[in-house]
Amino acid sequence: GVPCIALTASATPEVLDDMVQLLGLVNPFIAQGSFARPNLIWTVREVPDVVQACCDAIQPDLGRQIVYVRSRAGATKWAELLKQKRIPAAAYHAGLPREERMKLQEAWSEGEIRTMVATTAFGMGIDQPDVRQVVHVEVPESPESLYQEMGRGGRDGGDAQALVLVDPKSLAQFRRKM
Repeated sequence: GVPCIALTASATPEVLDDMVQLLGLVNPFIAQGSFARPNLIWTVREVPDVVQACCDAIQPDLGRQIVYVRSRAGATKWAELLKQKRIPAAAYHAGLPREERMKLQEAWSEGEIRTMVATTAFGMGIDQPDVRQVVHVEVPESPESLYQEMGRGGRDGGDAQALVLVDPKSLAQFRRKM
């Protein structure tokens, strides 16, 4: 007899069915919105140099940026690459000690960190209104991941760039997997 609510922003029909079944919901009220986010400007670019293209694209004066990568090592590597190009950035991933993750989240929330390089671990509860760019420098693991991560941009209704940068080699590997 205890009321239950389950929330998600981007569940596929299969995930929605699983949620209903696993939570034992009986005749649940399901409110679904559209995936359409007209304020997100989606762009996929094949570029010869992803590092340079990322650095050229990032505009910290417009708001915050999240640069998504697929691995912990990638987060650390990309944060260092951006710093070398004079773009202050921090790395966030699940392998960091809890205290450090909390400090990074607080610094992000307070605007001290404007560019976060992250794995999917940086996502739940990240609801900053002024994220103006979400950049993927590696091919995301799934369309659902891409949509969820890009959806962290423009939460205030303002325009946000959703950019995927791929080099020819990564694109060729991706096509072979298809």
